[in-house]
Amino acid sequence: MTMQDMMTWGQIIAAIALRLVPVWLSLAALFAVSFALKRRLGLYGRIFDSPVGMIGFGMVMFWVFVACYAGMIITHDPLVQVSGMKNALPGSPVKGVEGAFYLLGGDHLARDVFSRVIMGAREVLKIAPAATVVAFMVGITLGLPAGYIGGKLDTSISFGSNLVLAFPVILLFYLLVTPEIRVTWIPTVLAAILFIFPVVFLTILFNSRFFTNPKQRNLYVGAVLVIGLWAYSGLAFNADPLGIWSMDPNVLNVFVSVVFVNSPGVFRIVRGMVMDIKTRDYVAAGQTRGEGPWYIMLWEILPNARGPLIVDFCLRIGYTTILLGTLGFFGLGVTPESPDWGSTINYGRRLLAIAPHPAVVPALALMSLVLGLNLLADGLREESMKD
Repeated sequence: MTMQDMMTWGQIIAAIALRLVPVWLSLAALFAVSFALKRRLGLYGRIFDSPVGMIGFGMVMFWVFVACYAGMIITHDPLVQVSGMKNALPGSPVKGVEGAFYLLGGDHLARDVFSRVIMGAREVLKIAPAATVVAFMVGITLGLPAGYIGGKLDTSISFGSNLVLAFPVILLFYLLVTPEIRVTWIPTVLAAILFIFPVVFLTILFNSRFFTNPKQRNLYVGAVLVIGLWAYSGLAFNADPLGIWSMDPNVLNVFVSVVFVNSPGVFRIVRGMVMDIKTRDYVAAGQTRGEGPWYIMLWEILPNARGPLIVDFCLRIGYTTILLGTLGFFGLGVTPESPDWGSTINYGRRLLAIAPHPAVVPALALMSLVLGLNLLADGLREESMKD
């Protein structure tokens, strides 16, 4: 291979941009529709009135679309090792394959860095947002009654929350995903406890909202219980007879660890906001009308706390992304050969002196996603304060 065979940086950038055409088209369509309808889309639409929020939203959605189209974008299998491509420089042609290149070079095992970074977006985004949603359902389900009812209920839940928060987050997360923990009963027990909260939350949500309309209430609650318990049995215990709901043991361990670590923080935020909002006049009006406690908590208090909670949700996904990257860096990711960004950075760091691209590229990807989430949270905070 000669220097004449390699692509120039201009050609590399052009080739990458061409591979990302589905992402550019999706972003353009999303922004066009959002701009056209932004006055009808509430807080989401007001993101486009904030330059910071709009930039952050664009960066986040870029990686979301990359994850969606990853199978179309990659140029090589991210797990396949190609002979002669170990530590290959960006733009190196693949030996024996006409017209094929390692756009961002090869790693120490001769795997395509570009394809691993692209597929790594899917690895990150299939865990961080979903785990954060479950953590919020846990925190909201416990934080609402703790703040609204108070007393011994608040004391007992707050004590358990403080126990978890008193432990260093990174160290706790590290301990929960070690191989020694994976083979114990702890991940299954955590899954059994934490995964029931979404079912409980949605059941209470619909029951309180449609309590005066039994027909509609029974329809929604029944659907939640059937689908929710079906998913619960498969995800928590791998007991779905149809095999539709299941989770690899390694993924399950990481997932429940994320939920367990994040839930106490969400609980504290929700509890504090409820203790403030429950003194408002509209809450007293709901109590005077004879509304039930859960209706007031879910349909009077929670909607008025949505701004700060949405901001915290975006920030917490960023924190979770960093935690997942840290796990991968220490070799405790989903699988050892996983193309997640943390593992890719770890593999590349050993060669920084001679070949920086295997570590620098995934590090920049991780940084850009977290930066986008932080900018989006800043934009949402600005707009939510105008409510």
